[in-house]
Amino acid sequence: MRSRPELRATDLAAAAPIRQACRMSTPGNPARIAFVCAMPMELSPLVKKLDLHKTEIDGVEVHRGTLEGREVIAIVTGMGTKLATEATERLLDTESVDRVVVVGITGAVENETPIGTLVLPEFVVNSATGAEYRPHSMGGGEPHGKMWTGDVLLTDPDVIADLRAKGVVSLDMETAAIAESCERRGIPWAVFRVISDRATDGSVDEEVFRLSNQDGTPNPKAVAAYFAKNPQRIPQMARLARGAKLATRTAADAAIEACRGAGGTS
Repeated sequence: MRSRPELRATDLAAAAPIRQACRMSTPGNPARIAFVCAMPMELSPLVKKLDLHKTEIDGVEVHRGTLEGREVIAIVTGMGTKLATEATERLLDTESVDRVVVVGITGAVENETPIGTLVLPEFVVNSATGAEYRPHSMGGGEPHGKMWTGDVLLTDPDVIADLRAKGVVSLDMETAAIAESCERRGIPWAVFRVISDRATDGSVDEEVFRLSNQDGTPNPKAVAAYFAKNPQRIPQMARLARGAKLATRTAADAAIEACRGAGGTS
């Protein structure tokens, strides 16, 4: 899980409106799909599996291609709600998109869910406002629980227990922000995130979080300093890396399969 440590129970808003967007494709004009990822490592499997090619929109790097005759565009937003909102708004301002699909990793809130498990939330919650957003159903499984989006690293057992009691099944840093941008424009959106780590097992702390830059790329100097200081954690970090790689591949597979199954309708 990617975030920072100070969310109190008072931040957990109890009630908020639930929203769901709906837009239909024009007959004979298949839906144009936008894949939105927070980090390059989440985009990489999509690029490889769909043979996407790199290009630019107003100086911003994007990837383009097709999926069974439908045009595909894929972007990396960077980590956190602010960057996610900015990148999504920029994309939707410049491109005509019929469906947005969020693809990437998410952190579990308990120790039982296996790494590599696909999470299809019934709702996504903005931790700052309490607003809940309902993803557009694209198949792939039965939606369950809530995904909690916030900009803080949650490691406090009491806070995590409180979230579980509220039906939260996983944590991320971007999905609710992306959903909000889509909802304002009436664009259907979906999310395919896969468990890569657990907020409850101590594998990710503030120091580990800072090994990544805000754009989601590794920070080489921070990584080298961390391993020099903590050589005993190399095996654990290797397990985290394997979990993240499995999660990104699984998320990409699930998103691609769902888009194939959804056909041209939104």
